Amino acid sequence: MSDSEERGERGFCPRCGDAIERPPGVDLPGSPSARDAVLCDACYFEDFDLVDAPDRVEVQVCSDCGAVHRGNRWVDVGARDYTDVAIEEVTGVLGVHIDAQGVEWVVDPEQVDENTIRMHAMFTGVIRQTPVEEEVTVPVYISRGTCDRCGRIAGDYWEALVQVRATERTPTDDECDRATEIAEAYIAEREDKGDRNAFITSVDRTDSGVNMKISSNQMGEAIAHRIVREFGGEVSAAETLATEDSDGNELYRVTFVARLPPYTPGDIIEPADDEGPVLVTSAHGNLKGVRLTTGERYEASYEEGIDPDARRLGTREDGQRTTLVTVEDEHAVQVLDPETYEARTIPRPEYMDPDAEEVPVLRSRAGLHVLPEDDEDDARD
Repeated sequence: MSDSEERGERGFCPRCGDAIERPPGVDLPGSPSARDAVLCDACYFEDFDLVDAPDRVEVQVCSDCGAVHRGNRWVDVGARDYTDVAIEEVTGVLGVHIDAQGVEWVVDPEQVDENTIRMHAMFTGVIRQTPVEEEVTVPVYISRGTCDRCGRIAGDYWEALVQVRATERTPTDDECDRATEIAEAYIAEREDKGDRNAFITSVDRTDSGVNMKISSNQMGEAIAHRIVREFGGEVSAAETLATEDSDGNELYRVTFVARLPPYTPGDIIEPADDEGPVLVTSAHGNLKGVRLTTGERYEASYEEGIDPDARRLGTREDGQRTTLVTVEDEHAVQVLDPETYEARTIPRPEYMDPDAEEVPVLRSRAGLHVLPEDDEDDARD
């Protein structure tokens, strides 16, 4: 390469006529880049704009949830206040000259009124080895509206009804509370993944259990199965025609019933097999527990499932502590009857501590039986 090529060719600025040195590689004097390249620095910076900024920015924000309308959809931005929204929106529309290097900028928001934020932005960079800076001011106007999601919630929109019920009993308050927590946790997971169609329209307690209106059938079904996964039981579904959309397609609402088992952990039942009462420890798949007469494990057959032929005798909480009088042998002990205070000989289950001074017992129509201690229940679950 010749010395003149390394230095670049000399020429004249087409605007002011001053002598300039044309940089190497400028072969197309008609192109915009070539035209800029052959201008002298003084003429080049006369028309130079480091930043391309709009005259104003308008932002529509949902007054209920704070979502921002972008394009044809609403977006959850997670902003702490409208200033954060304004900064993010202005950042998205500002343009910086393509040839600028080392560009840095700071912004100073000015809250003019409740709906207007004036964004003062200072940019610095390097062009033609010359430091440049430019300040721009962009007013951001915020309008409030209602996003599709909040509009649906306000309009009591729902597609699925999840009903929590129980077989031959009413769900307990704890079961209803936990079922609601399961639903809320699932919806929160969907929201965290960006699903703006995930919401619970309402939660209502009834004499039969709890009813939850859910935004979509798919989510309602998932919630019902999660409830049953924790408590045991089964899910049934029934759909009804709700309406038709604008294209004439039929829209259905589905009722999902999460039916909990008739017996829950802590219940004490007497199965019809004449082998003695059972403390229920699980209602998943089929009923499981421990025999109060022997301490052996109990499991209902596959056919019986979670609802074996049995009668309820009470619950673990009905137990009373009483004195262990003596251990007669490996199958029998004497305890004081907690009501009559008479010494009674009853079955000795294998979980009973023979050195204990007191043991929990349950008095029921099936007789008097030693219950496991609480920590023994936990170990069996």
